[in-house]
Amino acid sequence: MSTDLIINVNPKSIFSEAIKTIRTNLAFSNIDKKMKVILVTSPQSGDGKSFIAANLAVAYAQEDKKVLVIDCDLRKGRQHEIFDVMNLTSGGYSNLILNYNDKVKLSDYIVNTSNKNIDLLPTGPTPPNPVELLVSENNKKLIESMREKYDIIILDCPPVLGLSDTMIMTKFSDANVVVVSNRKTKVDSLDRAVKVFEQANAKITGVVINKASVRDNSYYSYYSDKYYGDPKKKKRRK
Repeated sequence: MSTDLIINVNPKSIFSEAIKTIRTNLAFSNIDKKMKVILVTSPQSGDGKSFIAANLAVAYAQEDKKVLVIDCDLRKGRQHEIFDVMNLTSGGYSNLILNYNDKVKLSDYIVNTSNKNIDLLPTGPTPPNPVELLVSENNKKLIESMREKYDIIILDCPPVLGLSDTMIMTKFSDANVVVVSNRKTKVDSLDRAVKVFEQANAKITGVVINKASVRDNSYYSYYSDKYYGDPKKKKRRK
């Protein structure tokens, strides 16, 4: 069992409870519409977005939801490492986008994990043109098809600063979660990430503060878009 999946390793930990709280808060944030596709990103690399995305997927699976994790970080994806599966050069997300049609055999690309109710679509081989793949009509049809097959889809996307990949994927998501790292992510970086979402006419549903100290009473915190969604209203720390 992967040590990254703390919600499995230590289900009664503060962390596990915090992840379940994030799951609950996401449900309340979309109470008026059905939420299926959850995008997870961060301002920069190293904030733990893949770690949070994987544990959130397990939290939904524990509710007996059929979950698909799509590793959309076609440059540096690591979900196959977290779930301990092979990232075959003949399979994965990049190949499925290229070859997608109504007759494609999904089992050649999507793999089962050892976690009940969780399937994974790893990155596959790194393409020379990730943006062109993600913006393609094939990708749009693929995501729409997956909506019919799964209860929850987690999109583990690249960091938003410096890359346009994630903003493309917001066109398919019902909720957008930004993961920041305690004592690492600067307020300026989060502000810039908010502006990137605004420019794409996308809404940040919530912000998860990762790597918080036990002394802060919890490992993980969740703030809704009521705080971060409107730059004119949010408080600024010096």
